[in-house]
Amino acid sequence: MVVAYTKKRDGTLEELGRTETLKLNDQEFLGEGSCVLSEIVTKQGQSLTLDLHNRNGNKGLKNLGKLTVHAEETVASRNAIEVIFRCSHLDNKDLFSKSDPFLRISRIVENGGSVPICKTEVVDNNLNPIWRPLCLTMQQYVSKDNPLVIECFDFNTSGNHVLIGKLQKSVADLEKLHKQKTGASFILPSSAQHGHEKVLKGQLFVDQFCEKQLYSFIDYVSSGFEFNFMVAVDFTASNGNPRTPDSLHYIDPSGRFNAYQQAIMEVGEVIQFYDSDRRFPAWGFGGRTNDGTVSHCFNLNGSASGIEVEGVQGIMAAYASALNHVALAGPTLFGQVINNAAEIAGQSLSYNSCKYFVLLIITDGVLTDLQETKDALVRASDLPLSILIVGVGGADFKQMEILDADNGCRLESSTGRVATRDIVQFVPMREVRAGGQTSVVQALLEELPGQFLTYMRSRDIKPGAVNIAQTSASHATI
Repeated sequence: MVVAYTKKRDGTLEELGRTETLKLNDQEFLGEGSCVLSEIVTKQGQSLTLDLHNRNGNKGLKNLGKLTVHAEETVASRNAIEVIFRCSHLDNKDLFSKSDPFLRISRIVENGGSVPICKTEVVDNNLNPIWRPLCLTMQQYVSKDNPLVIECFDFNTSGNHVLIGKLQKSVADLEKLHKQKTGASFILPSSAQHGHEKVLKGQLFVDQFCEKQLYSFIDYVSSGFEFNFMVAVDFTASNGNPRTPDSLHYIDPSGRFNAYQQAIMEVGEVIQFYDSDRRFPAWGFGGRTNDGTVSHCFNLNGSASGIEVEGVQGIMAAYASALNHVALAGPTLFGQVINNAAEIAGQSLSYNSCKYFVLLIITDGVLTDLQETKDALVRASDLPLSILIVGVGGADFKQMEILDADNGCRLESSTGRVATRDIVQFVPMREVRAGGQTSVVQALLEELPGQFLTYMRSRDIKPGAVNIAQTSASHATI
């Protein structure tokens, strides 16, 4: 029999499943192996063969055999519906302007509670909004007859969104609304002021409903699409003197990782398997380099021209070396690093549409260039790029939550341009550590596949495009 485990944040193992329901204590141990999921899905045929070894991790002289692990996606992750929602005559919840409505859709679960599965963007100052097409996979809604709760809120920047109205419909009901071209009335739940539910004038319409088969994340990866990893490290003075143990940059002689090293290793060890050459651009920002100037984007390896290092260990070595010749300074500016990453992602479009870029920014401080960073992110939202931000230390990271845009309102530039999609995921390390079993890498990478798929689908890039691009490149070389 085979038992599969996942390693939790504290290093202990949690069972995921087993091939037979037998007592482990009664069975003879034959060997064990370990890998990360990205190793499997990036292999030809999504199969990986592991050498089995003893529990102490040593293979020794005895051959304990091999185990082949195969990964495949469920059909539910491919089947989807695309809908366009519209509302009319919504109640106005704002005093000096009209409501800024958005929809949140939740699935009702067995215990009677509900789990949010998606939400629309915010439409500003509009009581008759039409939202962009929304895609729901069967994995999210489970079945066409499963009840969904659709809530309409008035967006508030404080996060205290005001409920305009709600209703309950299944996917089958939504399809019927579309075919019959009728609307469904929102209700306002009973409260202390109203002892019963109130049927509202506002209605929900389904202007478009179509079923489709989606290309999955594994479809793209298995056909040759790659993730190119980049990293940027905060060298501002607020990190503390690297030579003192209380510094966030302190390199412990015992080998215990500081927060920066932990973030680099955890994220890099997963993403590296999606990158064939494993050469990663690595920068620092906010430090005073050898020429005496403060740089907000310098090469971590100290080279004047070469920005890349070899593998995750190359990043770790360049980071440790930089601490010896770069003086911590400030302020904390993201704009230049994001622009450099965006330039690399943009250049790739001219010769290869089969790469997607991931920039990891690790920082301890409060941004000084918030608007410039917003402008850079809005421009980058059109590119094959996602940005992961890890907050270390005890600073106030409210600004990072604004950049994350998980509140349903997309970033807006200083010129009024709105981001085409959300490309940022922010995780404060202290909260992840205090919050239970979720690791930093799990929290950081949670949204990455969705951001990748949103980009590919919005540009109608299909998995087969990688083979076409590679063939064209080969012919051009010849």
